Amino acid sequence: MGELDDIVAQLAPVLGPLVGAPQPLEGGITNRNFRARLGDRDYMIRRHGKDTGLLGIDREAERLASEAAARLEFAPEVVAALDDGMVTRFVSCRQASPDEISGRVAEIARALRSFHDSGVQLPVVFWVPDLLADYARIATERGRSLPRAYDEAMAITSRIAAVLPLGVPRPCHDDLLPGNIIRAHDGGQIMIVDWEYAGMGHPFFDLGNLSVNNGFDEATDDSLLTAYEGDAPSDGQRARLKLMRMLSDAREAAWGVVQAGISELDFDFEVYGREHFERLLAAAAEPDFEEWLATA
Repeated sequence: MGELDDIVAQLAPVLGPLVGAPQPLEGGITNRNFRARLGDRDYMIRRHGKDTGLLGIDREAERLASEAAARLEFAPEVVAALDDGMVTRFVSCRQASPDEISGRVAEIARALRSFHDSGVQLPVVFWVPDLLADYARIATERGRSLPRAYDEAMAITSRIAAVLPLGVPRPCHDDLLPGNIIRAHDGGQIMIVDWEYAGMGHPFFDLGNLSVNNGFDEATDDSLLTAYEGDAPSDGQRARLKLMRMLSDAREAAWGVVQAGISELDFDFEVYGREHFERLLAAAAEPDFEEWLATA
């Protein structure tokens, strides 16, 4: 059982004794995940990664967001939120393929809209310009040198924020990587998991984050916006989506810089960050960038 001894000791009196050994689950670049049987049910136990509070994660916000998404029936039920982990019902599932994500983008858009409109109040704000400043401070305090691209990313982010201010924040997921969109084997429902970066933010960040992280093309972006807005997208909405794709890359790049200095997982965070810096700077160098700023 090893690293889950303390968590299982807290769960067993309520859920039942551990049956067999917990099985590690693949995926995830922040935490460690396990499938465990307690009593007569299977659960997913996540052990929080090292120093995840430095990444802007608020565990109370994660709990509230996870519970709200479960009530909306597109996330697993939360069983327990512990100081060092979270436990949900285990859902027999697999990561949705790129074709499934793009092919069912309307379903995902409606799920996100329902969460944005849910009214749940999360105790933390998620806004990329603030995150980049926080990440830079944390990295330098820990003796890391910021890459030259970091200053460029902050300048680009400031330009985008000037035309797309946060406004009235709404509850958002903020981390719609492919691994966080799953398809349940029972009926094939699309579900959204891993709400640890949830916070009060800009709804269009979720749309841009989903789009860029899952490689959407123009037609899929239009399908996403149509399903989300309930009507054909305007040029302004298309431009806002493009700019939020760029904010997503700025966040991922800066996140990689911090993770390279604190994570104990076997993952090349420096390469991860560099790839996102490169994609961000390439987008900013395109003539369309100025047009998006003007149109948004």
